[in-house]
Amino acid sequence: QVQLVESGGGLVQAGGFLRLSCVASGIRPTLNHMGWYRQAPGKERELVAVIDSGGHLSYATSVKGRFTISRDTAKTTVYLQMNSLKPEDTAVYYCYYHDFLATESYWGQGTQVTVSS
Repeated sequence: QVQLVESGGGLVQAGGFLRLSCVASGIRPTLNHMGWYRQAPGKERELVAVIDSGGHLSYATSVKGRFTISRDTAKTTVYLQMNSLKPEDTAVYYCYYHDFLATESYWGQGTQVTVSS
């Protein structure tokens, strides 16, 4: 059974940084992608960044140059380094895993990121 456990959220001042981690278990090591989405109050969930099992990256325009997604060599943990945080980055951040073969997606429980001005 796939499980995703996030950590690393918190409260930070604008201009600060945070690093989110997501540890996955029960996943297929290939033919998948993992990433981060976020949802602010009153808004739809949106993609932040994604990395596939081949190492290809994709970022939302709003975070390019500030956020960096990476994955450990075992491909079971994904990180999101968030620098130069802005108040508009405030949201619940969700870890995401998609299995291409099984065509199934899974979500973590979410971690709150709050950026004060």
